[in-house]
Amino acid sequence: MNLGLRERKKMETRQALGYAAMRLAVERGLDNLLVEDIAAAANVSPRTFNNYFSSKYEAICALAVDRAGRAGDALRQRPPSEPFWEAIIGAVLAEYAGMDEAPDPQWTAGVRLVTSSPLLVGEYLKANAVMRQTLAEAIAERLGLDANRDMFPEIVAGAVVAAYEVATDHWLNADPPTALAPSIRQALRQLADGLPIPSSD
Repeated sequence: MNLGLRERKKMETRQALGYAAMRLAVERGLDNLLVEDIAAAANVSPRTFNNYFSSKYEAICALAVDRAGRAGDALRQRPPSEPFWEAIIGAVLAEYAGMDEAPDPQWTAGVRLVTSSPLLVGEYLKANAVMRQTLAEAIAERLGLDANRDMFPEIVAGAVVAAYEVATDHWLNADPPTALAPSIRQALRQLADGLPIPSSD
């Protein structure tokens, strides 16, 4: 997807706010985080923050929502000749390049504490819904199915999101910490090995 300069700058600002929100939430705790702190860390004004997000909770979850939203685009960009499940796995893992090393235990503990807050449940459900929708649409296109009539694209997309959630939960709770990308790859590979593509008959 080609973006103009204005769109790229907006995306960069949104990402900067998302990174700042998560980092500060981990460092200070969710209760001690203010919108003004996030804006200052991203070198923008609180008013600019409010142009992008309605709350600090939405900003914290922005990275997950944005990654989810790119899943369908990533699948559409995979080679048409690539096997179906290889394309799915590659599309999801495209957002986790470079995450093949175990993180610092303190960081993982902080992220686990932040993401376990009931105040963030709705935002993370939104991220999962975005991933499911974008993947289902891209899967339907790839297989020549009707996204409004055929259930298979939504079934696969729902299963992929569930596998992704399980892998992320295992990563957050691993002791000692493990790398995220291999956990996601393993979960999706197990899913791929047990769910065949329906015939076109």
